[in-house]
Amino acid sequence: MVFICIWLFATFFATGMSLDNGLARTPPMGWLTWIRFACNTDCDYDPNFCISEKLIKEMADHMVQDGYKDAGYEYVCIDDCWLAKERDENHRLQPDPKRFPNGIKHLADYVHSKGLKLGIYEDFGTKTCAGYPGSEFYMQLDAQTFAEWGVDLLKFDTCHSDAHDNKEGYPAMSMYLNQTGRPILFSCEWPYGELQQNLSSDYGPVRKYCNVWRNYWDVLDDFQYVKNIVKFYGDNNALFQKYSGPGGFFDPDQVIVGGIGMSHYQQRAQLAMWAMFSAPLMMSNDLRDIQNEARELLLNKYIISVDQDPLGAMATRVWVAQTE
Repeated sequence: MVFICIWLFATFFATGMSLDNGLARTPPMGWLTWIRFACNTDCDYDPNFCISEKLIKEMADHMVQDGYKDAGYEYVCIDDCWLAKERDENHRLQPDPKRFPNGIKHLADYVHSKGLKLGIYEDFGTKTCAGYPGSEFYMQLDAQTFAEWGVDLLKFDTCHSDAHDNKEGYPAMSMYLNQTGRPILFSCEWPYGELQQNLSSDYGPVRKYCNVWRNYWDVLDDFQYVKNIVKFYGDNNALFQKYSGPGGFFDPDQVIVGGIGMSHYQQRAQLAMWAMFSAPLMMSNDLRDIQNEARELLLNKYIISVDQDPLGAMATRVWVAQTE
């Protein structure tokens, strides 16, 4: 059975307050490690594909050299598995010393020298999803650390935590980030954590304290996952439209254009739908080895202009047909 959907654009303005940090006036664009490189930490066996300083620098280089920066992609983001297994003697987070020998401040300076911004990952719980130190009981210290390092975006996950606490924990981290005085875009997994624990989400507070927020299961490099996300966003279209707009956007997860699991036409469909959702465009691919047609798609100025419309208005699903 095939579902055919028609979407139209309409102007809706998000209700309620948005996070007052001046960021995400349009959906953020950039690159993220997770789907393509996951938690590969074996730099001895796989030095070109492990989560490391080397990998992030090479991706930043390609963001500039290959036209992504000029097209609007600006964040280079490290997901899980960058950390050392323990905090230091002062309880501060520290990167794995072998894979990030010069530290995160050095890496941020390098990314900034390219005219780009650095994103990093942490977790509201006691541990990250991969088992590294989480921010529970250390949120203020971690926010200060990220600011001192020159981080520009924080993706804050929800593993190893009780989602009932999200409504207190995420606003607290938002406050601590703002108190640093450094503009740090806050990417929340708040509603996603509630989904995982069968709780409902109130998007008013989420929008007030977060710049972007995940609210559905992870995407994978398989078109079925993309279709599931599109259906979820369509089924909840009227609700999501109320809260999407400058300063705060729903995040249907990473853009997997340039991967190996979908055809070119399926990749076109994903990018088009994400643009109509006014979603963050966070690529997860290997920019060092990407098909020309995928690169051209990611740089398509017309698709990007839809996503980056200053109104931040999510498209409306107006018709669904079922065919055998």
